Amino acid sequence: MINVQNITKSYGSIEALRGVSFDIQPGEIVGLLGPNGAGKSTAIKIITGFLHPDEGLVEIDGLNVLRELQAVQGKIGYLSENTPLYPELSVQAYLGMIADLRALPASEYIGLLSNAVYGTGLQDYLTRPIASLSKGLRQRLGLAQAILHKPQFLILDEPTVGLDPTQIVEIRALIKSLAQESTILFSSHILSEVEAICDRVVIIINGEVKADQRLSELSMSNDATLVLQQDSDDVQQSLTGLDGVRTIRQFRSSDDYPAYRISGSADITPQIYAVARDRNWAVRELRRDTVTLESFFNQLATTA
Repeated sequence: MINVQNITKSYGSIEALRGVSFDIQPGEIVGLLGPNGAGKSTAIKIITGFLHPDEGLVEIDGLNVLRELQAVQGKIGYLSENTPLYPELSVQAYLGMIADLRALPASEYIGLLSNAVYGTGLQDYLTRPIASLSKGLRQRLGLAQAILHKPQFLILDEPTVGLDPTQIVEIRALIKSLAQESTILFSSHILSEVEAICDRVVIIINGEVKADQRLSELSMSNDATLVLQQDSDDVQQSLTGLDGVRTIRQFRSSDDYPAYRISGSADITPQIYAVARDRNWAVRELRRDTVTLESFFNQLATTA
């Protein structure tokens, strides 16, 4: 488990983080989102022990990051946004160096190296010097070093940057499979990537946590849309009387039929259906509206 408690960090007069708190449970894939300059990278550097917070506490697997840094970093696999590589080394030599630095057990050495190489699709590039690799291949190499020791915690900062669409799909599948053994914190500017991979999102704006939401809960709102074949005089009155209804807005659907958006305190589509049936309204469509991560994020960003 990753436990972040009330961390703050300032760079001179600039407050990068202001009382940020969240936790990540074992096996979760959590997306860390925010606009540029929101404090995401600072939070990741503090969680991984590369920066010290001005205040607050970070614990990983019950260990205090500040006091037990070496033990904590042994449990973490980290892919930074700009992975530091050694261009003069071959892919194989670089991964061998990382394996030695990680002190991989001799009995597992070959197996772990093989899993990292084949998991990231680098098997055809082992003898290539890193300087000759494309940006996408370098990104895959960065991910390979992060997962080499089968870490308990995996922290990925923009892991699909520079990859082509096919590679992105492959890396998505790899990250999801890694969640069977690792707890994952995943930072990205690509909201569709976060929706495809993550269970939960933590959104940081202006150095503060503005939302901590499971994507499964976010996707469904309490708004409903009703589209009729033809309008009826009693629609507004009938819907206003339902329990939990807050607001009703009438509009024209995209194909120019009378429509209503009904906001409620809970899912009110069953009640709307019952009323429509009793009133013999000719219903073309009745649905519970969904909220996309993009719309939710943009609403927070514009109101912050």
